[in-house]
Amino acid sequence: MLRQKLQDDSLAALKTGDKEKLSVLRFIIAQIKNKEIDKNPPAGGELNDEETLVVLKKIAKELKESIEAFEKGNRPDLVKENKKQLVVVSQYLPAEITEEELKKEIEKIIADNKAIYDQNPKAIIGICMKQLKAKADRPES
Repeated sequence: MLRQKLQDDSLAALKTGDKEKLSVLRFIIAQIKNKEIDKNPPAGGELNDEETLVVLKKIAKELKESIEAFEKGNRPDLVKENKKQLVVVSQYLPAEITEEELKKEIEKIIADNKAIYDQNPKAIIGICMKQLKAKADRPES
C-alpha cells in the first residue's frame, strides 16, 4: 500500500513537472526494489509496508547525516538540497511516538503477554521490538 502510494505520487510529480520530488521518489522506489532483490534473490518479492518503512527510515537517516556533514563542511548549497529531499521522504514516514506513549505501549504489551513475562521477562523485549519497530526508532547511544 505504501509502495503504491509512492508510485502514484511519482506519477503525479511527473505529470505536474515537479522534478525535485520526482527525483527523490524515483530514488526511494529504486532503494525499495534493491531491498526486494536482496530479500529474495531468485524471485524478488514485494516488501510489506513495515519493510518499506525501514527503507524510508534508512534513507531519512542518511539524509540527516549528510546534512550534518555538509553543515560542518560549509556547503550550504548541499545542505539546502538534502533538506528538500528530507522533506519529501518525511512525508511518507509515520510520526514517531513520544517516550510517554512508548512506555504505555510497552506496558500494554506486557499486560497482554503476562504469562510470557512471568516465565521470561527478557522475551518481552523481542515482542516489543517486533510490534513497535515501525513506531519507534532505536536511540543512537
